[in-house]
Amino acid sequence: MRVAGEVFADRRRRVMNRIGSNAAALFVAAPIAVRSNDVEHRYRQDNDLLYLTDFAEPEAACLLLPGHPKEEYVLFVRPRDPERETWTGRRAGVEGALAEFGAQAVYPIDKLDEKVNEYVGERDYLYYAFSRDSIFNNRVTAWMRQWQQMRARTGSGPIALLDPGPIVHEMRVIKDDSEIGMLRRAIAIAVQGHRAAMQSARDGVQEYEIEALLDYTFRRLGGTGPAYPSIVAGGVNATILHYTTNDQALRAGELLLIDAGAEFGGYCADITRTFPIGGRFSRAQRALYDVVLQAQRAAINSVRPGVHVDDPHKCAVEALVDGLLTLGIVKGDRKEIVERELYRPFYMHRTSHWLGMDVHDVGKYKLEGHSRLLEPGMVLTVEPGLYIAADRTDVDPGYRGIGIRIEDDVLVTADGHEVLSADAPKDPVELEGLAA
Repeated sequence: MRVAGEVFADRRRRVMNRIGSNAAALFVAAPIAVRSNDVEHRYRQDNDLLYLTDFAEPEAACLLLPGHPKEEYVLFVRPRDPERETWTGRRAGVEGALAEFGAQAVYPIDKLDEKVNEYVGERDYLYYAFSRDSIFNNRVTAWMRQWQQMRARTGSGPIALLDPGPIVHEMRVIKDDSEIGMLRRAIAIAVQGHRAAMQSARDGVQEYEIEALLDYTFRRLGGTGPAYPSIVAGGVNATILHYTTNDQALRAGELLLIDAGAEFGGYCADITRTFPIGGRFSRAQRALYDVVLQAQRAAINSVRPGVHVDDPHKCAVEALVDGLLTLGIVKGDRKEIVERELYRPFYMHRTSHWLGMDVHDVGKYKLEGHSRLLEPGMVLTVEPGLYIAADRTDVDPGYRGIGIRIEDDVLVTADGHEVLSADAPKDPVELEGLAA
C-alpha cells in the first residue's frame, strides 16, 4: 500500500509556503539505535522525514529550498555499496532515490556539509529540529557558527535556527485521506490481534504467550509489528499503567488487560480491552467494568467538531465519579470530588491523546492558552480506566487488585465521529462469549 508521490509533494509544498523563500528547512533521518555491542534495533525512520519524503532508510537528509529555480527539494542518501548491502540490505542509492522519491536533486550523504553551505548560505533562516542525534545537532551548530563568522564579511548567511515542529506537527494533527487509510489498516490488524488474544487467554497461559500471539498476528496480517511494547497484564498487574514485563501466568477468575496496537505504513493503532480469563466477570469485576464502559461511551459521544479536546476527559471523569460514588469506593460531594480531583487514586491519567505516526502523536492540545477545538481529520484515543490497588484497605476487598481500561481510536468527522476500532469487542456479554 504505497501512498502516491503527489501526497508527499503537496506536504512539502505546504511546508515551503509557510517558511518562505528566505529560509531553508532541513529534516534528518533518525539515528541507528544500538541494542547491545554490535547488534542494532530494527530501524525506524524519523516521522517528520517519513511524512515529507516516504524515504525510510537511515543516514539520510531532506533539504527544502522554497523559491530555488531548479532544486526546491533535495535528498541526501547513502550511496549504493554492494559489500555493505550484502551485510545490511539493499539501498536505494542516489539513482534510486532520484527515480522513486520525487527529488529534483540527490547527493551522497557525505556531500551534505559541502552542499548545505552552497544551498543555505544565502538564506537568513534554517529550520531544523534538534533531535536525538547529538552528533548531528553539533554539526548543525558548527554550521551556524561558521555562517555567523562569515556574515560580517559576506553580508549573508542564516542568522537563526527555527523549529519546523510548529509547522509540520500541526499539519500532522489533521490527517489526509491517505493517512486515514493507513490508520484504518493498522487498526483493523490490531483488532484481529485482540480477538485472537481473547480466544487464547486461559488459566496457566503466560502473559508473554499472549504477547507473542499479538506480535504474530500483527506481522501475519501485514503490519510491521507492534506500534509500542504491548501491555499484557493479568490480575493485579493491570493496576500498573505501563506494565510490559509480561512474565506472569494468567489465572482463571482474574481479568486480563491488553493494551496493544499494530503499526502499518508508519501509522499506529492503540487499542485496550479488558476481559475475564477463560470465563465470566465476577460481580465486582462486572460492576467496575460497566462504570468504565459507560464513561467511555459518554466520552466518545462528546467527540465532534467544535468541542474542546478536553471535553471527552471531562465527560469520562464525571461518569467515573458517578460510578465510584454508587459503588461506595469514594464518598462525598460529587462536585468537590471532580474539582479537587479526589478520584485520582483510581484514575490518574488523561482520557485522550492524538494518534498517528506516533502512538502519542505530535500536535498541540492548547492554542493561545486554551484547550483547542476538535476539527475533522483529527484522530484521538478515548481511554478511561479504573485501577484499584491491591493494598487499598479503604476499599471493599472485592474491588481490590482490579485494573480496567477500555480504549478506542476515534476519527473526528465533518458531522461527528467514527470509532475506527469499533470491531474490537467490548460489550461484556460478547467478551464473555469470546473468552469462554
